[in-house]
Amino acid sequence: MSLTLLTQLADLPASQWDALLPDDQPFLRHAFLSTLEESGSLGKGTGWQPEHLLWEEQGEIRAALPGYRKSHSMGEYVFDHAWAEACQRAGLPYYPKWLAAVPFSPVTGARLLGDRAFAAKLLHHVPDFLHQRQLHSAHINFGDAQTRELVAAEARWLPRLGCQYHWRNPGYRDFQDFLDTLMSRKRKQIRKERELVASQGFTFEWLAGHQLSEAHWDFVYACYANTYAVRGQRPYLTRLFFSLLAEKMPQSIRVVLATQNGIAVAMAFSLMDGETLYGRYWGCLEEFNRLHFETCFYQGMDYAIAHGLKRFDAGAQGEHKLVRGFEPVITESWHYLRHEGLFEAVADYLNQERPGVQAWALEARASLPYRRDGE
Repeated sequence: MSLTLLTQLADLPASQWDALLPDDQPFLRHAFLSTLEESGSLGKGTGWQPEHLLWEEQGEIRAALPGYRKSHSMGEYVFDHAWAEACQRAGLPYYPKWLAAVPFSPVTGARLLGDRAFAAKLLHHVPDFLHQRQLHSAHINFGDAQTRELVAAEARWLPRLGCQYHWRNPGYRDFQDFLDTLMSRKRKQIRKERELVASQGFTFEWLAGHQLSEAHWDFVYACYANTYAVRGQRPYLTRLFFSLLAEKMPQSIRVVLATQNGIAVAMAFSLMDGETLYGRYWGCLEEFNRLHFETCFYQGMDYAIAHGLKRFDAGAQGEHKLVRGFEPVITESWHYLRHEGLFEAVADYLNQERPGVQAWALEARASLPYRRDGE
């Protein structure tokens, strides 16, 4: 039995990796993670160096923990910048660290892959791996319930809570059926927003991966990159990422194009599985009133209803989602800090932070626009 390191996912057959996955969520599939690497979105010069952990017994891979050596904290969506800054002030090293997560995507899902017992053995050896590789900490972001149970059985892993907003489809017949569940004022607000976009002459077209040409991908990337350019930042993903992903997993890709006067001006890129639509990237070439809400939220809700999907995960943050029916969902991450002083300081901080996150989720739920009894 042994813990081994995989620094390039292409060195492992897709069938072996995918056999470890518990469901059909696209983000941990070999096709998605290897595309990030092969497209240059990860690797040298990016601060994301693939270092996937494998557990092998009797010549077979029994468990895996996809992960990355990090030299910064960007693109993670669980923010530890303050911890790094505190270390810098104290003259302590914080980087490099090791992170188990889906790069650039705050999506909850399995992290410890494969048989539960073997996954537990793998996790138990992570501290040794950190010591051998001279890594100062390990982090597991947006894990599922099994991840929580396995981490809870180990020492020194600190839990951290976050909050996202997801929309659930209990089986609406159409968008009007959804609107009928809302309070009158909120229902009118959403109708007004959609009517305002329609009055500007916008039409929308949904395309699956196999329907998208290279010209489409040029446009998608231009919109995606522009969301970073307006903030003076470089995009995480390369143009090649989109073309390679379309070759490897077109069945999981959905793109909605917003067109005005026959010219495409905005898009939203999503992935999907059998139950969930995951809205990931949005971008526009020009700014239009309320176009973001229509393209990123209402179009996705329409699509989920039309295709019988149970959930629409539109990404991190965004308290403005509450008034549009997106419900607060608690997320979890776990942190292993080797330095005793940092461990104690962060443990104290998280103990104070946790009740605030839980209280906010309860408060946010009370602010949802759905009708109460008698309304």
